Amino acid sequence: MTGLLGPAEIRELAARLGVSPTKKLGQNFVHDPNTVRRIVTTAGLAPDDVALEVGPGLGSLTLALLPVAAHVHAVELDPALAAALPETAARFAGPDAARLTVHPGDALRVTAGDLADPAPTALVANLPYNVAVPVVLHLLAELPTLRHGLVMVQKEVADRLVAGPGSKVYGIPSVKLAWYARSRAAGKVPPNVFWPVPNVDSGLVAFTRREPPRADVPRQAVFAVVDAAFAQRRKTLRAALAGWAGGADRAAAALTAAGVDPGARGESLTVEQFAAIAASAPTAPAAAR
Repeated sequence: MTGLLGPAEIRELAARLGVSPTKKLGQNFVHDPNTVRRIVTTAGLAPDDVALEVGPGLGSLTLALLPVAAHVHAVELDPALAAALPETAARFAGPDAARLTVHPGDALRVTAGDLADPAPTALVANLPYNVAVPVVLHLLAELPTLRHGLVMVQKEVADRLVAGPGSKVYGIPSVKLAWYARSRAAGKVPPNVFWPVPNVDSGLVAFTRREPPRADVPRQAVFAVVDAAFAQRRKTLRAALAGWAGGADRAAAALTAAGVDPGARGESLTVEQFAAIAASAPTAPAAAR
């Protein structure tokens, strides 16, 4: 790969555009070429993969993706950065810039129709810390063509996303990601590769889509159980799911029917067990996402 952005190029681009990273948008720009090379290598893109990048910023990761992906969709919320990215790609990526499509807007509002030609198969992104989990879950729900991905998020968030039952950090993000995909921790990224330098480490999370644990239970029904179970972590599931089921006794009956101990707590359950509880619901639970 050539034509990647280093600290000097990042500063020059930002100055020319009059851009200052904002905490509100969760902007931390990667200025280390070795880090973006590592991200792209770890993502394991095939020549026919269509990459989706969220929050490309000044284009550090975008430039590393263009030579190895069949196409790159970049979704950028900041209008100034979105407008400048094609020019940056043309300047640094040469002919590979023709494989880039920039989509100005909010990734949380992206639909499959927005990215239909060609449809993305891999999510590779340095995600804004403040919306990382909602963005990943929204894109997996909205884009069935996404087969795999690698995202860089705050290390604490990475730990929660890949946690398993029984872990202290196992919770709603862990279970909901497990509904869509198998995930794993793929490394740590130090603060000094970003501008501005964050006060936390970042972590890489790799995932591969899988079939949902149960095809006979809607995702929204399962997620309603998950939300209720973790809303009151200290309570047993019999108590935590009382509102969802219409009473503690009804919750206990649903749990028993699903083969789950009513005295257990949400952090001990697998996504398959949450799905079994949803399937045993005495009443139709409210939809959740």
